[in-house]
Amino acid sequence: MTPRSAERSEDLASRELLLSMSGLDFMQAMLRGEVAGPPIARTLNFTLVDVAPGRAVFRGTPLFGATNPMGAVHGGWYGAVLDSALGCAGMTTVPKGYWYTTLEYKVNITRPLPVGTEVECVATVQHAGRATAVAEAVMTGVADGKLYATGSTTCIILPG
Repeated sequence: MTPRSAERSEDLASRELLLSMSGLDFMQAMLRGEVAGPPIARTLNFTLVDVAPGRAVFRGTPLFGATNPMGAVHGGWYGAVLDSALGCAGMTTVPKGYWYTTLEYKVNITRPLPVGTEVECVATVQHAGRATAVAEAVMTGVADGKLYATGSTTCIILPG
């Protein structure tokens, strides 16, 4: 199977299901399409393509609907993809019975991303403790290899 995005709230994983497995198991189930991914991924045209302990990879292509009034890709598109990859990388470190949420994240846009350019966003965890996880990510063009943005996050890990 392949990843799928939730189309309605009933498609999202229940709290019980989320807490019944480790974050890595949850993310792997999402990658296999057994657990629905976030609706924003469909809306903004990106998807999870790989997950491993301490790592998550997304690919996406900004479309015209992700532009600002000047016709450039909106910074929010970069932010949504980076936040998703960073959070999911952090999620892979969360033990069974726990969940996480983002405390803060930072985006550095290094160059404008042309509409229609496919990018890959690779996030890796630098620290995973009992209460926090810290991750960094890079967003590069699939065809051109150019660096379009970087990001970092701190996530808090909470008991179920």
